[in-house]
Amino acid sequence: MNKAHHVNIGDTRIHVVERGAGFPLIVLHGGPGLDHHMFGDYLDPLTDSFRLILVDQRAQGLSDMCPPETWTLEQMATDVKSLADALGLGRYAVLGHSFGAFVALQNAVDYPGAAAVSIISSGLASAKYLEKVWENLAKFEPASLREQVTESWEKEKTVQTREEADALLHEQLPMQFRDPFDPRIPDFERRTAGVSSPDVLRKFANADYGGIEVEHRLHTVTQPVLALAGRHDRTCVVEGAQAMAKGLPNAEFVVFEESAHMTYVEENEKYLRVVREFLEKHM
Repeated sequence: MNKAHHVNIGDTRIHVVERGAGFPLIVLHGGPGLDHHMFGDYLDPLTDSFRLILVDQRAQGLSDMCPPETWTLEQMATDVKSLADALGLGRYAVLGHSFGAFVALQNAVDYPGAAAVSIISSGLASAKYLEKVWENLAKFEPASLREQVTESWEKEKTVQTREEADALLHEQLPMQFRDPFDPRIPDFERRTAGVSSPDVLRKFANADYGGIEVEHRLHTVTQPVLALAGRHDRTCVVEGAQAMAKGLPNAEFVVFEESAHMTYVEENEKYLRVVREFLEKHM
């Protein structure tokens, strides 16, 4: 299967791209303000056994525009369940990376057991761990890139066009890889060019990305959870991911020793193996 279509989930339509066949895996992109293209073809080897459902989350990518007051983690977490119901999935898994990991974790605590398993990739359970990003930015070298990233984060608050949003991502990517000059960065940009959503990015930037605060509810999650973290992640620090895993009743925790935030790109072979083994264990 390889098709793109819109799914009506009640108050809006969500755009999805489906690849492969088998056990369904709903895949949630990062950002906020990106779309399913951020995964490029990096996860495609899983399509031999799994039905990848790559989602453009609410008001992002090619999903329909909807009221800004609905652009919340809680609503996007509800959208995951609504999407699964609309597609008649039955048993399914959810994988979220970065901002998508926040949504996937919110879904797990709001709807325990709705997903058979959840995979939280480069995510956190509390915004308090995001404060570490400023310490890491202060140590980020070279200084020219440190200034570039700092300025780009400030520009997020006023971003207006897709072209501006694309430029900000380009400026920030060096901090998301262990090696800021990793030759895979331009390759990643070529393989993942999509449709940015500046309005969603601007809203969350002005709210300081607030909203992820479920650490005190982790004990309510009933399904198995795979928590994935990069040892050198400067944004969603490994300490925060480890604390999340410890708070979950049934969690596996895997650290990618050669990665920063972009684990599925930096250690793609290991990432695919870990995800595949976890899903096969719980299918």
